[in-house]
Amino acid sequence: MRDASLSFLRTLVNTPSPVGHEARGQRVWLDYARQFADETFSDAYGNCVAVLNKGGSPRLMLAGHADEIALAVSFINDEGFLYVRKMGGVDAAITKAQRVIVHTRQGPLPGVVGNVAPHLMKEEKEPKTPKIHDLFIDIGARDRKEAQSLVKIGDPITLADEFEVLRNGFAVARAFDNRVGTFAVAEALRLLRESNEKLQAEVCAVSNVQEEVGLLGARQIAYSLKPDVALVVDVTHATDYPTVNKQQHGDIKLGLGPAITHGGCNHPEVVARIEAVAEAKEIPLQHEAMSSTSGTDADAIFWTRGGIASALISLPDRYMHSPVELVSLDDLEKVPQLLAAFAQSLAANEQFKVRI
Repeated sequence: MRDASLSFLRTLVNTPSPVGHEARGQRVWLDYARQFADETFSDAYGNCVAVLNKGGSPRLMLAGHADEIALAVSFINDEGFLYVRKMGGVDAAITKAQRVIVHTRQGPLPGVVGNVAPHLMKEEKEPKTPKIHDLFIDIGARDRKEAQSLVKIGDPITLADEFEVLRNGFAVARAFDNRVGTFAVAEALRLLRESNEKLQAEVCAVSNVQEEVGLLGARQIAYSLKPDVALVVDVTHATDYPTVNKQQHGDIKLGLGPAITHGGCNHPEVVARIEAVAEAKEIPLQHEAMSSTSGTDADAIFWTRGGIASALISLPDRYMHSPVELVSLDDLEKVPQLLAAFAQSLAANEQFKVRI
């Protein structure tokens, strides 16, 4: 991966973007994407768009969601400890004993999720799996009054883990879900801007908000943009590590390329074009089947207005919704290459319809 792209990824992933409070991360994304766009804009809730070849047809939407799972302050007790609600799919069991940042009105405030030492729990025969309401955060406050002078109810909280490159092109971070998606669509815009090939389509790279709590930002921006076709980029569960049942969850490995999903919201003609483009560009693909929903923004985008021809491209991700999400940077580089090649394959005014 080129140095400037890796630096952008590192900054993007390390910038807190808790669901419902994505503005800081969106600023990082817009500052990078605008150098490759004809225009950029954001809407009322912070969905951000970078447009290339404005006025072209068809209109192609490339979308990833900017938000990360998080916690929010819901109660402060007499001793100054913070209790929380979850925003998105937070696992309480692995959140214990983690360092966190409380994003207060005055700025970031460090804290820790408390954890009772095992010495004090010897009499418990069967330790219970914690629930979110069992977690408490220690910010070092003496009492409620001091804590309330620093923290307000509703302040978002993220884990303090940051981006790090491991061996063999692997990298770890707390929020690859789904900063890798917003990274990929911005990088696709860069590749298209730098290409000598004439582009027929108008390409709208989108970094949308609030996916983790109901695919909300995607609904908003898809309705506003009215794209003719949409490619959604998200993460998917890699299953190449111990204890994961491949018969149940499929066979997806790190290092073997992005995955495409078949069925449901994934338009068969769009999927077929992705496969053809990938073959032509020698981009390896992995394959997944879905049942009723994909669990991604594709579910919201494809039925917007009269129906938008959509497909999902996913980056394999080990340990999703944890502080140690692990991905292959080689896989990640291939996603914007695939997006850009798809955009370049579109003929003027091309539309996708199921063949009857």
